Amino acid sequence: MAGIGSSNYWEDLRKQARQLENELDLKLVSFSKLCTSYSSPRDGRRGETSDTTPLLNNSTQDRMFDTMSVEIEQLLAKLTAVNDKMAEYTNAPGAASLNAALMHTLQRHRDILQDYTHEFHKTKSNFLAIREREDLLGSVRKDIETFKSGSGVNNRRTELFLKEHEHLRNSDRLMDDTISIAMATKENMTSQRGMLKSIQSRVNTLANRFPTINNLIQRINLRKRRDSLILGSVIGVCTILLLLYAFH
Repeated sequence: MAGIGSSNYWEDLRKQARQLENELDLKLVSFSKLCTSYSSPRDGRRGETSDTTPLLNNSTQDRMFDTMSVEIEQLLAKLTAVNDKMAEYTNAPGAASLNAALMHTLQRHRDILQDYTHEFHKTKSNFLAIREREDLLGSVRKDIETFKSGSGVNNRRTELFLKEHEHLRNSDRLMDDTISIAMATKENMTSQRGMLKSIQSRVNTLANRFPTINNLIQRINLRKRRDSLILGSVIGVCTILLLLYAFH
């Protein structure tokens, strides 16, 4: 317990946590870009005569997805272990006098870990859904091509089938663009969240000292909540309109 009782031990843990958080931030940005670009090569090469290039591309992306998933999970596990060590340190008898400050720092690192974990699982789920949809549409396209080449009698039915398939592809592309915009917005908001938390903590400290500033902050928070409701309503309406357009 001698190492745990020293302030150097706490600083070492904080340094490890910040390093892991920085690595996770970079990994998650790359992971998000990989997931949002999964279907792009296949869409961009629809006019090519060879079917092998898109398949190789998607196969490479699948391998990259699996590799990056393992790396991110390992980083999350390491960061969780560091947070656990920090929690043990705050419960040590020698750290009782500084417990409030230590717990504040620990909670901030826990919030960051929770945000990264949530973002990873959400991005991973989106990727798996996109891959499943791409596989399904690829199977449909293959069935259409087989049907078209094997029968010359049902040309009208084949034409209708192809038009329906094209409509599904256009709807799928529109949904992918919407998901890409949403994920890019989330990346930007995540990068600003840490800075905003620090600023808000300092502003709250000033607000507790000066009532006038506190009233101003309450008005700002009220307007921010109002703007959030307006933005949420706009996003909801746009999403509904996109879904109506996609399925009609």
